[in-house]
Amino acid sequence: MIVSTILSAIVQAAPAPQAFDPVEATNAYLATISSVARARSDAYFEGGYWLILWNALVSVGVAWGLLQAGVVSRLSERATAWTKGRKAGRAFIFACLYLALTGVVTLPWSIYVGWLREHQYGMSNQTLPAWLGEWLIGTAIGTILGGLALLGLLTLYRKLTRSWWAWGTLASGFFLLVGLLLGPVFIEPLFNRYTPMPASPLRAQILQMAQANGVPTSNVLVVDASRQTKRISANVAGVGPTVRVALNDNLLNRTSPPEVRAVMGHELGHYVLGHTASLLIGFTLIAGLFLLVLDHATPWLVGRYGSRWHISGRDDPAMLVPATIVASLLAVLLTPVTNSLIRFHETQADYFGINTSRAPDGWARVALRLGEYRKLEPSRLEEIVFFDHPSGRTRILMSMQWKAHHLGEPDLQ
Repeated sequence: MIVSTILSAIVQAAPAPQAFDPVEATNAYLATISSVARARSDAYFEGGYWLILWNALVSVGVAWGLLQAGVVSRLSERATAWTKGRKAGRAFIFACLYLALTGVVTLPWSIYVGWLREHQYGMSNQTLPAWLGEWLIGTAIGTILGGLALLGLLTLYRKLTRSWWAWGTLASGFFLLVGLLLGPVFIEPLFNRYTPMPASPLRAQILQMAQANGVPTSNVLVVDASRQTKRISANVAGVGPTVRVALNDNLLNRTSPPEVRAVMGHELGHYVLGHTASLLIGFTLIAGLFLLVLDHATPWLVGRYGSRWHISGRDDPAMLVPATIVASLLAVLLTPVTNSLIRFHETQADYFGINTSRAPDGWARVALRLGEYRKLEPSRLEEIVFFDHPSGRTRILMSMQWKAHHLGEPDLQ
């Protein structure tokens, strides 16, 4: 009786546990990043805002310069001579010549954006010769595949005067689907080596998450991304028989098992939630909008400057070049739309990943690592316009809110 009275008094005298505050927990995580590191990542990411504009201006400037200098008309003549006037062959050859030429002309800018700037901010591990080798492979693939895609669109444009853009929308969706099917099997292995993840408790946990959620895989692949970058990443890529679960070696080497599980849960979420299909539909519709605008704006541009550029008419594949000018400017205007479409899907995958991995703190630590090259605390307008993923603060707050609703459960990490 005396003992129970004493214990009761101790319990009553003990301070009540403080309620878990997600906002305070979020601020505590963000406070672990030094002001120097934050200023560096902010500068890198905010520089990307300007790159959206500069990339468009470079594309427009090169296209306009080649048109004004008569280079485009000479390419069209050369394609006509090589194919003896056959319209399909002429369109394909012209598209390939133009894509290859612009790739070479813009190479200095590509080196700055893709290699020099990455080194300036400590994100790249790649030498310039290695980067140039991959650029050459990527340009060759892009030229051939781009030539085929543009051949299809130019053929539709030539034969279907009024409805070409609608059929072109369907064709764009088909090209995107083919890319999703072939990319993981034939293209990505040209740039990186994919090897089976060695047997380990972590591998078993990733496979358990995958199989429990209906992802058809019995293997996890590791990609040697550290040859190129310091970034962490993973993906569930492919469609149908080409589905592949992969994570890069930086993720394994730089993060803890709970962080890896949180990332893999996120990536599995994209597959389980059907994001491949919904994004395919979304970007096909955006492509349709592009083609509809091109259908009205390109003839106007050619009508105004076509005689100076020596574009003979609808059958001339040189029509492609004024269309790239319109498309480049339209892409800048639609940046908030495309970013918001992707960010919506990424937010859904974030929730799925935290639920599946039950690692809210692991996900919060991942958000901080991603903050090495993404601004952690943008304004609301910045996040809407420029972010194709939720910001670091948004992700950490989301994970802490989830944690607040699951406190006391034994398997949180």
